[in-house]
Amino acid sequence: MYKKKECVAMLLAGGQGSRLYSLTETTAKPAVEFGGKYRIIDFPMSNCVNSGIDTVGVLTQYQPLVLNEYIGNGQPWDLDRNTGGVMVLPPYQGKTSSDWYRGTANAIYQNLAFIERYDPDYVLILSGDHIYKMDYSEMLAEHKKNGADATIAVLEVPLEEASRFGIMNTDEEGRIYEFEEKPKHPKSTKASMGIYIFNRKTLADYLRRDELNPNSSNDFGKDIIPAMLADGLRMYTFPFRGYWKDVGTLSSLWEANMDLLGSEPKFVLHDRDWRIYSRNNAEPPHFVGENAEISNSIVTEGCKIWGVVENSVLSDGVVIEEGAYVCDSVIMSGVRVGRGSQVNYSIVGSGTEIGAESSVGRPKSAAEGITLVAPGLTLASGTVVPDGTMLNASGTK
Repeated sequence: MYKKKECVAMLLAGGQGSRLYSLTETTAKPAVEFGGKYRIIDFPMSNCVNSGIDTVGVLTQYQPLVLNEYIGNGQPWDLDRNTGGVMVLPPYQGKTSSDWYRGTANAIYQNLAFIERYDPDYVLILSGDHIYKMDYSEMLAEHKKNGADATIAVLEVPLEEASRFGIMNTDEEGRIYEFEEKPKHPKSTKASMGIYIFNRKTLADYLRRDELNPNSSNDFGKDIIPAMLADGLRMYTFPFRGYWKDVGTLSSLWEANMDLLGSEPKFVLHDRDWRIYSRNNAEPPHFVGENAEISNSIVTEGCKIWGVVENSVLSDGVVIEEGAYVCDSVIMSGVRVGRGSQVNYSIVGSGTEIGAESSVGRPKSAAEGITLVAPGLTLASGTVVPDGTMLNASGTK
């Protein structure tokens, strides 16, 4: 007996990805590496976990070996559950026939049994080749508030680019009255992101009806959505205003990676409020700024280095700001060394904030001993901590 779920996510990850050329010759597009330590599929999977959705079906087809191996039992995303969790769903041999997924709608149709075992009220349909952070629980709340049969996430795009997308034309309340697939003369700039929430029973009815139509291309954009609109169902848009990138081409994949760089990146990996989970541990890769210098040092994942680090060991999540200098020191996790500060021959405990233009310790050649700064302290700008000092949690030396 399976536990009832309010919402089940179905992640379409079977595309060939031919526009990525040799990168996808032996690997499914969602399994392509991104951002130094991630795979593309980590982003929608992490969105599900962060949104409280714990039952995810991953529909694979083309070159699934690497992707299947990568997902495994779902443990890195906290999706190794006794009821729910993640399940890889390839095409399979049925009692009467077997068939490759013929389109996005047919892929979901072939897996209605997986959905229905959890008796969900809602089904979330996702693509496995987009880079973004999105709280699906907010979209689901809007879906329920509107009493919608279907809700489609949309992104505002420049008018000159709108003809490249499926465009949703809506009234003032966001209810969709018309859908245009790549229109030559778009009436709006609300581009479909390929992210849908459906009432489960309604979706199942339309998928079964679509399967009986020999002229259907079995696609959500071309068939299911137009059919629902033609029948007058309540369909709404959900506006999304964050970063989103379809990385289906070499140029977009390169651009998305470049968007991770700089002092104010367009897409932030170092976000502790919205972690991107990965089989390669939880912390994002360390970042080295344009003017940073690092020599003879160990710098752990999650660090951001803008200053100079010499002969030191930095634990995860350390930030060395512009103009700061760290030498002969052990800096524990989550420490921030402020702009223009110097840390020499010291051990700094986790979570400590060292204000700008501060001085901790002295160079090893001149110091009388190691300086110790206890965990969790906040040192005001301009603080001087003499060499050999043991600064404890109460601030006494």
